[in-house]
Amino acid sequence: MLLSLEDATVRFGGRPVLDGVALDVAEHEVVCVLGPSGSGKSTLLRAVAGLQPLDAGRVLLDGRDQSGVPAHRRGVGLMFQDHQLFPQRDVGGNVAFGPRMHKVSRAERDAETGRLLDLVGLPGAARRAVAGLSGGEQQRVALARALAPRPRLLMLDEPLGQLDRSLRERLVVELRELFGRLGTTVLAVTHDQGEAFALADRVVVMRDGRIAQSGTPLDVWQRPADEFVARFLGFDNVVPGTVAGGCADTPWGKLPVPDGSPQGEHPVLVRPAGVRLLPADEGRPCTVTARTFKGTHVAVRLLPRDGGPALEAACALRSAPETGDAVGVEFDAEETVVLRQQPSG
Repeated sequence: MLLSLEDATVRFGGRPVLDGVALDVAEHEVVCVLGPSGSGKSTLLRAVAGLQPLDAGRVLLDGRDQSGVPAHRRGVGLMFQDHQLFPQRDVGGNVAFGPRMHKVSRAERDAETGRLLDLVGLPGAARRAVAGLSGGEQQRVALARALAPRPRLLMLDEPLGQLDRSLRERLVVELRELFGRLGTTVLAVTHDQGEAFALADRVVVMRDGRIAQSGTPLDVWQRPADEFVARFLGFDNVVPGTVAGGCADTPWGKLPVPDGSPQGEHPVLVRPAGVRLLPADEGRPCTVTARTFKGTHVAVRLLPRDGGPALEAACALRSAPETGDAVGVEFDAEETVVLRQQPSG
């Protein structure tokens, strides 16, 4: 493994901000760490970079313990969300800073700077002033500067956090292509699951300083580990249930669940795509209380007429009911997930 964290623990005022975290990142892998504010994701990044000492555990790079190794000797690149470019230097001076500190010759620095600016989509920009760059251009320069020393591990802290959504969505695709082309190993942290899912080979969801779930984007999306992960990903159709055989007894009635689901008391998630709308005289009777246009579909909020909790359905644009309409619903077992019990403490 290129990077291994073993029982990594950081305490602030006696409170664990990182709580015994174990994480491996393989060479050429792109791993995104997700979590709400205060979950410990940025502290994890700083600990790997050498900017935050551990109270317990180890950080290993290429199998070597980094205890006592200062940040500038770890061979990692770090890019913050505010870019932290040097305003007194032009674009080329910013990108060449790392190689210059490593005593790389002027000719080699200039050649590498030109190559990297081409890679990040800013050809010929070396002499431009930093102050005249847009937010997206500054992000690209910061990325080129982080890549210039050829770090064995590139770490990104909310790299697209200050950009507008349309620019973020475009740049995350470009980043994914760039990292694949360069074979870069990346550890990134973000609170934006869309960004993480588009960028990562593997997603790590953190909660209260611990890893709540780790897996491919598809695995985490399709099978959230528990109610915290499900709700963090934006799924609100979660209710308590008692699973017996192929059914779960819930406040929405008996729901079909996939074969092999855990039995007994468990939270149950039904993704909005698994809430199927029927004529009002079929299925479980509900009233449409709100509808929200989502671009590719309409999110419909439903209130069961017999008093169960509200739920959300995803409807095709042309067939979405209006607010106030009476409908029936049924549930699709393939879009239902029996979650594990939330860990305590």
